[in-house]
Amino acid sequence: MAKLAPDNLISALPADLSAGLFSRARPVHLKAGKMLFAAGDPGNGCYRIDAGLLKVSALWRAAGERILAILGPGSIVGELSEIDEAPRSATVTAIKDSELTFVSRRDFYIFADDHPELYKHLMILLARRLRDADSMVAASSFLSPKGRVARAILSLADAFGHDVGGGRIVLRQKLSQTDLAAMSGIARENVSRVLSEWRRETVISRMAGYYCLENPAVLRREAKL
Repeated sequence: MAKLAPDNLISALPADLSAGLFSRARPVHLKAGKMLFAAGDPGNGCYRIDAGLLKVSALWRAAGERILAILGPGSIVGELSEIDEAPRSATVTAIKDSELTFVSRRDFYIFADDHPELYKHLMILLARRLRDADSMVAASSFLSPKGRVARAILSLADAFGHDVGGGRIVLRQKLSQTDLAAMSGIARENVSRVLSEWRRETVISRMAGYYCLENPAVLRREAKL
């Protein structure tokens, strides 16, 4: 299943390479709601998330925001511009207060010259993200709105889910209907209708502001998983 959520297999480098690459990096503090960079900005380096949570999104005048990924600690952000030296391809914003470390393009290339295996791991990382993007396009084309909401919730459950017994899973991250709409690629009003139906059918519930998956099997069927 493609994820819209933190996954170190997809978003991070091996520990030894990450430690070496960011050994001389400078710290960056980002408050919740603040933008790290916007699509089209010059790419002058890349970041590692040490704490917190960031969202990667595309903004379209007519369609609004589409969340492409949510990244947590250990994830690398902005690496694409290190490879092709082109401007930033997406907008990255903090969902919660975050701590990052930044390595400049110059220091990136100095380290890569001494550790060419870095490029292999970056290619693997980018290939996995491309597979996720392909899966997202397919979901947008072939799944119903309900299936797209189910896919987004299950993706988040992979990262934030906590088993509370009886097959129930609590998402340990507060999300708004606007967030889910941006992940699903449908209007917030449609998300609201889907969630209301699932609450009536006890497919999901809310616990202290957190979503709880009461019947994940129903969501998997909707998402065609």
